[in-house]
Amino acid sequence: MTNEKIVSPLNGYFMLFCFLLLFFGGIFLLINTGSLWFIVAIVIALIIATGLVLVNPNSSRVLLLFGKYVGTIKSNGLYWVNPLYSKRKISLRASNFDSERLKVNDKLGNPVMISTILVWRVTDTYRAAFDVDDYKNFVRVQTDAAVRKLASMYPYDNFADEDLEEDITLRSSVNEVSENLEKEVQERLSMAGIEVLEARIGYLAYAQEIANAMLKRQQATAIVAARHKIVEGAVSMVEMALAELNDKAIVDLDEERKAAMVSNLMVVLCSDKDASPIVNTGTLNH
Repeated sequence: MTNEKIVSPLNGYFMLFCFLLLFFGGIFLLINTGSLWFIVAIVIALIIATGLVLVNPNSSRVLLLFGKYVGTIKSNGLYWVNPLYSKRKISLRASNFDSERLKVNDKLGNPVMISTILVWRVTDTYRAAFDVDDYKNFVRVQTDAAVRKLASMYPYDNFADEDLEEDITLRSSVNEVSENLEKEVQERLSMAGIEVLEARIGYLAYAQEIANAMLKRQQATAIVAARHKIVEGAVSMVEMALAELNDKAIVDLDEERKAAMVSNLMVVLCSDKDASPIVNTGTLNH
């Protein structure tokens, strides 16, 4: 037997009634008649009681007879099974697993701290009970292994000074990374009869030893990108200003005056601080 087998045992309420009848009947015989038949009645009642099984919603009981798999009860209610069966409880509810923060190296070799949040549930009780030693510990170990593998496949982030930029990064491509993580974890947990409902990155940051350096690098990259945009916009504005002055013939500027005007506009537009204007009360030549 290598597959899950669903069984439908006897109704437990009828057997509970039989237990109460025999148990209290045996006590009645003992008190009123002194007959030794009360021992038989109580022993049978106790045997019946050991066979009663209560299955809660989204729970199951795996039945074994001297080490042989008999089947699994998945429907909730009160049932009665062979008293010789051993009954192992396995929950079918969705469970959350928040892994510890692991230090791993990303694709570029940078140490990062990463953790994952996993939502899973058991779908095959036979595999969960017998194909792995401890399915809960199996989920923890295999999830950590999948996170380590995933982190090594992608860089933490793209930088402007990198020779090769990746389309998918751990920081910016949240949906793509979560999908790949879910597939990776599902492949590892399928042998234990476990279904992955959701897997996503719960925590992501550079390791402490390089966090300050990477923060400065990110700030420098952002400053360079911002300066690039400012200069690009300033050049466009200067070009537009010269074109408007020339088209409307407002003033006739030679090359030297155009150069001075461009210089002044670029200083005003690209400066970190507000420019302090100086009013020229003379002519353009002074």
